[in-house]
Amino acid sequence: MTTPNTVSSIISSEQINGTHVYNPSGEKLGTVESLKIDRLSGQVRYAVMEFGGFLGIGTDRYPLPWSTLKYSPDLGGYVVSLSRDQLEKAPRYDQGAAPSYNDEYGRRVNDYYGVPYM
Repeated sequence: MTTPNTVSSIISSEQINGTHVYNPSGEKLGTVESLKIDRLSGQVRYAVMEFGGFLGIGTDRYPLPWSTLKYSPDLGGYVVSLSRDQLEKAPRYDQGAAPSYNDEYGRRVNDYYGVPYM
C-alpha cells in the first residue's frame, strides 16, 4: 500500500533541519542538522543529528540511516530505536571534520545500525 503525497506527507528539508530526535522512551537525543541525499537516486540516505556538547560547543554529528527514523506526530519529531549509550558508541564526527560519504563509510554506518547498505 502506498501513501499518497499530500500536504502533510511532503516536507521541505528546511523544515526537517532543527527537528528533534527522540528515543522510544520520548527522551530527546538531539536535533537534525542536515540531510544527506544520494545524488543518483535522489533518495535521502542519512539524517545528520547533532548530539552532545553544551550550547553548540563540542557537539558531534551522527549520521543516522534515514530508514531508522520514524516520524511521531505526537512528539513533533523523529524517533530512533537507540539508547543514549548506543548513540555515544555510534559513528560520529566533529563539525569541521565531515567524512567522505563513500561506500566504505556508508557500510560502516549502516552496519552499526543493522540496516542494509543501499
